[in-house]
Amino acid sequence: MTAYNVLDLVPVREGRTLGEAFKAATALAVAAEDAGCKRYWVAEHHAMEGIAGGATSVVLAHVGNATSTIRIGSGGIMLPNHTPFQIAEQFGTLDALFPGRVDLGLGRAPGAGPELQRALRKDLHRAAEMFPQDVVELMAHMDGTSEIPPNPGLGANPEFWMLGSSLFGASLAARLGIPYAFASHFAPDHLDAALELYRRNFEPSEACEKPHVMAAMNLFCAETEAEAEKLATSQMQAFVALRTGKPSRLKPPVAGYRDQLPPTAQAMLAHIGQASAIGTPDQCAAAVREFVSRTQADEIIFAGPTFDPQARIDSLARAMKALS
Repeated sequence: MTAYNVLDLVPVREGRTLGEAFKAATALAVAAEDAGCKRYWVAEHHAMEGIAGGATSVVLAHVGNATSTIRIGSGGIMLPNHTPFQIAEQFGTLDALFPGRVDLGLGRAPGAGPELQRALRKDLHRAAEMFPQDVVELMAHMDGTSEIPPNPGLGANPEFWMLGSSLFGASLAARLGIPYAFASHFAPDHLDAALELYRRNFEPSEACEKPHVMAAMNLFCAETEAEAEKLATSQMQAFVALRTGKPSRLKPPVAGYRDQLPPTAQAMLAHIGQASAIGTPDQCAAAVREFVSRTQADEIIFAGPTFDPQARIDSLARAMKALS
């Protein structure tokens, strides 16, 4: 049976505060738990006005206190931004606070220019090259095979996931024998090839006996198709702003926004939005099931930020009911 999850970038809305963004994140996690979702993940981004998930482990601790059964995790931690020891301590702390509920999704994209590299005191391009070794080192810190055992961290047992949007992450996940999550909600190009590579080369491990795949979709579910299309325009505006080098806070929806764009921008949105379920509950359920049938994913994780936080909660609830 397919498991359904929520991916939250913790968007900061235009005209709203950071505090309101964190309250919205907590409300979304509670709603996801109530709707029957298995996991709530937060994505790490830095120095972006419209995204507040940079201190990922802190956000997860806040959300964990407000929930009781849903798994909480990173989708993901960009390991080149950190030392493995630091992440072992942070997620060892989370594992002690919320035993049996913590996921540690890892990615290698630094996502930073020279200014942010200086702020993080990191050579992020070199750190990205060291990513496979750093993942192994992080695991060693937790399983007790490293020279310096972290505390918290030693003996912690978060569920490791490899994140990716290319063949690199798929290959590494297969070699390590851990679950693999593909970022098809914004980078669908290599989805099929990555999943095939991961499954073909998977090496069973103590953590995972067989390949286990999660794929990401955008979800905007409303009572009418027109309402759902309008909900999606806040994310569309964010994508266009990011691709044109003008990232900003999440903006209010605009009816007919896509039609107002030049053809190149419309084509860009159509391309990156291939893995999307936008429409009524029945339409969204059909789109999700078709995507699952195509990918044979074990789990689906839903992105889909909305300007009104309650609109995302309602969207998720409608879709989960239709999928049940």
